[in-house]
Amino acid sequence: MPFTHFLRDNLLDQVWGNDNYSQPINLYVGLSSSTPTEAGGNVTEPSAVDGYARVEVANNLTNWPEAVDGYKANATEIEFPEATGNWGTITHFTIYDTSTGGNLLAFGNLTTSRTIQTNDTARFQGEDLEIEMIVCP
Repeated sequence: MPFTHFLRDNLLDQVWGNDNYSQPINLYVGLSSSTPTEAGGNVTEPSAVDGYARVEVANNLTNWPEAVDGYKANATEIEFPEATGNWGTITHFTIYDTSTGGNLLAFGNLTTSRTIQTNDTARFQGEDLEIEMIVCP
């Protein structure tokens, strides 16, 4: 899962002398039918008119247990509201710092794209969202 430039730069500043970045109290998991960019753009979320909303997840160790060997994943299920209209074919998940707008922190592609239609409920089981920090040699 790529981190965006926003998160990358704030993490680097946090570790090396600039402690102005505060971790969000809640994270907001979203969906996209387009491939987001590391610059934080090109996210195409379904319409709120069709029942879509990002899912608020408390940013704590219950929902996001401690990292092990550079790897972290959600521990609890993340369930979206039932679709009241067609959301299209979802290809990516997103993680933001606010429920609307805000800063895109990270994103990842779905192993299998999913078409969400009226009355469907999208969800991620525990450990479905994998976050890995890779250290290059």
